[in-house]
Amino acid sequence: MSEFWLISAPGDKENVQALERMNTVTSKSNLSRNTKFAIPDFKVGTLDSLVGLSDELGKLDAFAESLIKRMAQSVVDVMEDSEGKVQENLLANGVDLTSFVTHFEWDMAKYPVKQPLVSVVDTVAKQLVQIDADLKSRTATYNALKTALENLERRSTGNLFTRTLSDIVSKEDFVLDSEYLVTLLVIVPKASYSQWQKTYESLSDMVVPRSTKLIAEDAEGGLFTVTLFRRVMDDFKTKARENKFMVREFYYDEKEIKKEREEMARLLSDKQQQYGPLLRWLKVNFSEAFIAWIHIKALRVFVESVLRYGLPVNFQAVLLQPHKKSATKRLREVLNSVFRHLDEVAAASTLDASVEIPGLQLSTQDYFPYVYFRIDLGLLD
Repeated sequence: MSEFWLISAPGDKENVQALERMNTVTSKSNLSRNTKFAIPDFKVGTLDSLVGLSDELGKLDAFAESLIKRMAQSVVDVMEDSEGKVQENLLANGVDLTSFVTHFEWDMAKYPVKQPLVSVVDTVAKQLVQIDADLKSRTATYNALKTALENLERRSTGNLFTRTLSDIVSKEDFVLDSEYLVTLLVIVPKASYSQWQKTYESLSDMVVPRSTKLIAEDAEGGLFTVTLFRRVMDDFKTKARENKFMVREFYYDEKEIKKEREEMARLLSDKQQQYGPLLRWLKVNFSEAFIAWIHIKALRVFVESVLRYGLPVNFQAVLLQPHKKSATKRLREVLNSVFRHLDEVAAASTLDASVEIPGLQLSTQDYFPYVYFRIDLGLLD
């Protein structure tokens, strides 16, 4: 599974024994793989500051998780033709995410623990806010370019009624620079080819005999040229429509066609030039954001453990990786049973469905007598 549970319990003798029991039970039942999660000794500060940090870290945790999910999706979007290689680019410090989490070590250089906790949290927050701003700016530029290119490509793919014709027709298909004559393009259903050939010259006066030519086809019909005098153009369009022949409004303009082709080439070139730098930025900053997120988890465990278990600071954090989704309920039951003594009254209420506490809804799914946080690495689910 790509899910981890990060828990902590007081570090006294009774709870160390409880942790050992938990390890024994989960190991024998093949419920989870457990490893110690090292958290440094921070400057505790005041109780008020910890309460404030608890709320701030909760919001920062959600923001960081949202950010790395958006960055992971951006990697998918950029690597549109190489989706199978996306995971190779979603690394943290050069290793896969699971390895980074299971071998987590606090980065003392980036987040010095000698600083007050408030300063450490502020450093992490500013880093993530800057990455978020850069992500929005860079992806907006790339996506605008991608959208413009897709719009041009889409114009080259639809049916003959909607697609651009500039890459289908050529100069030789038209009578150009004539004061009296004009060449029209007419879409004829495939079932009506024979009817078109028999009737197009008589749909109106002044149609040039034998001037029609099939220049393109799709599943529904064909694109034919026909040359006639300008003065009867409106009458010809009306008669064609009555016979279910559709005149496409198109007039050959060599400059416009050249401009459209140059625009397509420019957009393709710009997209290719931005691809490499953007992907490299995403890889580097995804790693930075993910590392910051796991540091936030460590900070939350520390703050919540001090608030829950009191001073002096003495707790043990453990990282659990459930072996399979079907085992999570049983794993939760084992944890609640082993650590029930941490909060006898509330824990007991979760085990007795008949017990109701006014204004408080508890269940084995949402109450934990121990400190608990979830780390979900299913970034692309």
